[in-house]
Amino acid sequence: MSRRATALAAAVLLTCFLASLFALTQIQRVQPSNSMEDVLFISSPQFVKRASLGYSGLLADIYWMRVVQYFGRKHLHDSMQYKALAPLLDITTTLDPNLVIAYEWGSTFLDQPPPSGAGDDDAAIALIRKGIQNNPDNWHLYFTLGFIQYLGKHDYLGAAQTFEAGARVPNAHPWLKIMAARMLRDSGNPENLETVRYLWQNVYDESTDQSLKQNAALHLASLTAEQEIHQLETITTEFRRHYGRNPASWRELIYAGAIRSTPTDPSGEAYVLHSDGTVSVANAKKFPFLKPAQTELR
Repeated sequence: MSRRATALAAAVLLTCFLASLFALTQIQRVQPSNSMEDVLFISSPQFVKRASLGYSGLLADIYWMRVVQYFGRKHLHDSMQYKALAPLLDITTTLDPNLVIAYEWGSTFLDQPPPSGAGDDDAAIALIRKGIQNNPDNWHLYFTLGFIQYLGKHDYLGAAQTFEAGARVPNAHPWLKIMAARMLRDSGNPENLETVRYLWQNVYDESTDQSLKQNAALHLASLTAEQEIHQLETITTEFRRHYGRNPASWRELIYAGAIRSTPTDPSGEAYVLHSDGTVSVANAKKFPFLKPAQTELR
């Protein structure tokens, strides 16, 4: 009798929970910009876990869908705040501690600066450490933690130690040891674009999640544009030193033999040459991780 009562209570709880999620979705559909989007009606991961009555895996999937939808809406509208992202990820990974994609995906987008993410390095590191604690034999999580320590916190020694620890995990990728050495080598050079590119290329090559893959591709394109802009501005500086003025156009630089043709960014559009000799991309939305001085919004 008690088993039947427990099953009935679980069914009622699950039905109510799903109904609440449906109602919330309908409210947000009517008012998508409403502040309720950042409200967690149940904010305690432990309470949600206890209340699941054995259905924690199902609720983890539901919460994971909410995480993805929440981030997607915020990102679509170039939001500068992602208040509910970390709490939602905490609930999701408490319900299912082995949902590795939630740790990898969540920490990446928690770490990135707005509007591409929450800009919260500490929350990202806390989440990925939770992932390692629950999945100590997953080398991808060590890579993600070291990645954030290096790029987000500029903690080169911490990153080196993390990559070294990850390299000891069974079946770990060999380049974890290479990364440990690079972190120590770059300790005095935080702007080493070669290492940053190497990191993002590994994310792109190893990730099976399309969102992470696309994000890595945008970072790689932005890095390429950054390097090319630096090279082009070096050329305009040399032109100014030689002729006593800035070049008026790319054609003038072509005639001077400084470049062969009009330079184009990784998206195929021509770079913009400004009157002060600086260079920028034409469409900043295609390169969200470029420094502001290197972009020109249309």
